Amino acid sequence: MKKFFQDKTPKLSFKKAVKKPIPIKCVQIYEPFEVETMEGVMSGKAGDWLMIGIDGEKYVCDDAIFKRSYDIMD
Repeated sequence: MKKFFQDKTPKLSFKKAVKKPIPIKCVQIYEPFEVETMEGVMSGKAGDWLMIGIDGEKYVCDDAIFKRSYDIMD
């Protein structure tokens, strides 16, 4: 089994890809919280986002990652 490490990029022929612009539901939560996800219970910090994906799955997104990855639609 191949093993990949966080601090080393393997020498493979990587392609570029862009996430599809799929609208999701999200809300910023201003206190610590927990959410039951498909992988188990996940904790969010004050300021993190509660997200609901295209199949209704719920998960937490760190605020800094949210700001780099998403734009709010009006």
